[in-house]
Amino acid sequence: MKTSRPLAALFVFLLLAHAPVPARQNGGFTIEQVLSSPFPSDLVAAKRGERVAWVFDAEGRRNIWVAEGPEFQSRQLTRYDRDEGQEIGDVSFSADGNWIVYVRGGDRNRAGEVPNPTSDAGGAKQSVYAVAWTGGPPKLLGEGNGPVVSTTGAQAVFSKGDQLWLASLADKSEAHQLFNARGSNNSPAWSPDGRYVAFNSGRGDHSFIGVYDTASKSLNFIAPSVDRDSHPRWSPDGKRLAFVRRPATGNQPPVFLDDTPDPWAIMVADLSTGDAKEIWRSGRGQADSLPGMAGENLIRWAADDRIVFASEQEGWMHLYSIPASGGEARLLTPGACEVEHVTLTPDRRSIIYSSNCGDVDRRHLWRVPVAGGSSTVITSGEKIEWSPVVTGDGAQLVYFGSDARVPAMPYAKPLNGGTARMLAPSSLPSDFPSERLVVPRQIVFKAADGVEVHGQLFLPPNARPSTRLPAVVFMHGGPVRQMLLGWHYMYYYHNSYGFNQYLASRGYAVLSVNYRSGIGYGRAFRMAQKRGARGASEYQDIVAAAKYLRGRDDVDAKRIGLWGGSYGGYLTALGLARDSDLFAAGVDMHGVHDWSQRISGASWIDYSNQEAQKIAREASPISSVQKWRSPVLLIHGDDDRNVAFNQTVDLARRLRDQNVEFEQLVFPDEVHDFLLHRHWLAAYRAAADFFDRHLKEQR
Repeated sequence: MKTSRPLAALFVFLLLAHAPVPARQNGGFTIEQVLSSPFPSDLVAAKRGERVAWVFDAEGRRNIWVAEGPEFQSRQLTRYDRDEGQEIGDVSFSADGNWIVYVRGGDRNRAGEVPNPTSDAGGAKQSVYAVAWTGGPPKLLGEGNGPVVSTTGAQAVFSKGDQLWLASLADKSEAHQLFNARGSNNSPAWSPDGRYVAFNSGRGDHSFIGVYDTASKSLNFIAPSVDRDSHPRWSPDGKRLAFVRRPATGNQPPVFLDDTPDPWAIMVADLSTGDAKEIWRSGRGQADSLPGMAGENLIRWAADDRIVFASEQEGWMHLYSIPASGGEARLLTPGACEVEHVTLTPDRRSIIYSSNCGDVDRRHLWRVPVAGGSSTVITSGEKIEWSPVVTGDGAQLVYFGSDARVPAMPYAKPLNGGTARMLAPSSLPSDFPSERLVVPRQIVFKAADGVEVHGQLFLPPNARPSTRLPAVVFMHGGPVRQMLLGWHYMYYYHNSYGFNQYLASRGYAVLSVNYRSGIGYGRAFRMAQKRGARGASEYQDIVAAAKYLRGRDDVDAKRIGLWGGSYGGYLTALGLARDSDLFAAGVDMHGVHDWSQRISGASWIDYSNQEAQKIAREASPISSVQKWRSPVLLIHGDDDRNVAFNQTVDLARRLRDQNVEFEQLVFPDEVHDFLLHRHWLAAYRAAADFFDRHLKEQR
């Protein structure tokens, strides 16, 4: 019987973590090279002129970058020069475009701790900063998050604890609490004239929309009820507020995998009277539920007194438009495809959005009038585009883009047509191995129950037809994610795509599987029956992927492994537990192993329901651990806020009891989406070494 090797594994991984850069193999590249490109995020445009800003994460060094048209010469604005695991986000411009506000540091966990992945003895903080467009040292506005800059002046409101605070961007005054109110107060929104601040006031089983008058220093609540109100949005004239209302749920706890319909309505309130009118109400079916994936794009107040909102009522994530006075809602983005990233043009008459319309495994940009009409495609082809913004003068479209070989970078092009240009091209390292990357192939196959599944196949560039390759099946996390035919728009999966390319360069066939319960293929696919803790129906897709690989003449059927993180870690462990004859080895990064136990702060099932717990346990890797024989590498950070570290602790105990060979790589104080670049490198070095030893060497 194989035995666990924790001490030997620890020694191996200490060596790996401090090892020199691995030598290139067969003209390939190192993991350091393929993960060296700066990852862009948080793209924003100033309300005036042609100024834009974004965040670059360059091997863990996160900084604000800016550019201004028409030349769009890019420059780094902040100077954080270490891989220290402190995120930058919530980026925005002041009304005049002369200041950029941002948050540095991650959110607190349930114990109130800010992420501190370097184990800094001084601790870590999450704070709001402002930095001048012209540069200079950032100004600390205060501890907190969620800053929203005034529509008229150089000041910002942000959340600190359960209250809202106000800070000046330009002078040396200290931030002060804006008002004192019960509940958890967040999501502030300034009125167009800068006098009022609307906000969401959570009260546990209900919530209100509050409005604070900065002139009279008075506080009012709009049409309070027993229900759950959220997403306050000002009309362009500042006289009305639109918001979302959902029925009260009473004492029923929210459940992540719950299929109970969650109906919702759009309300419009008159600020002078406080009266609110319902202008649209969803149906009561499952597809009518509030689309949680829409986020801040759920409702927007557009031109011509219309409100644009997102809905899955037709089975796909689409945009609709309705008069603010009520009436018929118009479908703006029809088709068997989904909308994801959305922005309004400065005049609010058009929407620019990303979708997979006509190209299901990529994202492209489209434009549609808010009043309705045909959508116009802006980008197409083999590239991937997302996160569009339009400059304040309405002239330039700026967005992020990638393809199979070129990683995510910012681009600008004239909104009304013209050639796109890459911004900050010099930030891409000179030895980034674009030309040595492979172009993944779109693969479509069917699971045993007939469900059609999409995947991306990476094959080694110099593989000989007569060679039978070791293979790896990759599964994304989420599960509400979709891997694409190129570099991904999310940091976690940007790294995953890079590692899949690295494995292909080392002689592996890699099949990335978009299993059911992911996005991109409609609500029915995402909300698949008996998924996850309700029966693990998506595991059929992983078995089908393995059978597809086994059917290829260039794959060795006895050397197929699994790897994935989070939900992908769950499916990795499930495959090894149920089918060690099919899967020879696996790398399980912070996976779920027992659905019947609480996973994190969110409830995935109704833990008070014994039948639900029984089904969840049967859908978990631990229910089949007695059949587990294949070796596994377990990787986890012990400050994980998404999947409790105990999930790996408990699995390791069970594997020891079963004499199953496992290795482990634990990162103290690290979170779910590793904050330190060096931890990603260590994890992927360890994973590649593990697969080499178990899928390449004779055992």
